[in-house]
Amino acid sequence: MSASSPVELSTTIARTAELLRGRRIALLTGAGISTDSGIPAYRGEGARTRSDPMTIQRYLGDEAARRRYWVGGHLGWRAFAQAEPNPGHLSLAAMEASGQVSGVITQNVDGLHLRAGSAHVIEVHGTMRRVLCLHCGQVFDRRDIAVQIEERNPWITVPENVALAPDGDVLPESTEGFVVPVCTVCEGMLKPDVVFFGEYVPQGRFKAAESLLRASDAMIVAGSSLVVNSGVRLVERARRRSIPLIIINREPTRADVWADVTIAAGTSDVLPALQELLA
Repeated sequence: MSASSPVELSTTIARTAELLRGRRIALLTGAGISTDSGIPAYRGEGARTRSDPMTIQRYLGDEAARRRYWVGGHLGWRAFAQAEPNPGHLSLAAMEASGQVSGVITQNVDGLHLRAGSAHVIEVHGTMRRVLCLHCGQVFDRRDIAVQIEERNPWITVPENVALAPDGDVLPESTEGFVVPVCTVCEGMLKPDVVFFGEYVPQGRFKAAESLLRASDAMIVAGSSLVVNSGVRLVERARRRSIPLIIINREPTRADVWADVTIAAGTSDVLPALQELLA
């Protein structure tokens, strides 16, 4: 049952710690773990959703949509890249270092788990740190692409304060005259190393997530509404093994009926409290 009052929350966290004690825990994290770092979620309280999220079909087939994507991504890139890990990220890194957490499977593309010090992180939806050439396969650091964008568009001005969308971009007022970056090896089309709407999670990445889950004997879902099928598939695998399943999310999720415990609270509060009790 979801906790509501501070006393109920404390009691539920204590009960959860007892359930997890002595177990190796796999984490599945979503956008909700990064909201306290200033990166908005797609859903739930305070979410900033857009009516037309970028799909892989639009990105590949619509030059105007692709140009809009790169303008918005560049305008928001610095703020997105400068986001700092919050107590939720840091507590998971500490729990991994102490041997309690076997690893983190994250749906986020912000890299904050790695920056917090987590060593075993599977980024199932990719990362904004890298850019790929869809023609020759060359891999670029996103910072180098930002330099290319500014060289090709010297007029562009990055604002000091921006309202980030969940993927770290902003909605640009205009894209007129913007020249998109290209591969410096073959001049092919570039794409951030992230899974767009309409794309499948790479098979190798999902298998790595399954392997981490098999090496664990408990699972925590933290900050994910479990709307995306890749997350639900992993939760189903945990359910089939009958290992303890804990869901920490402010809003209801698709898997609440399967959970041993659901905690309707923020991950920045709950995860450090669990870490302290399990220490």
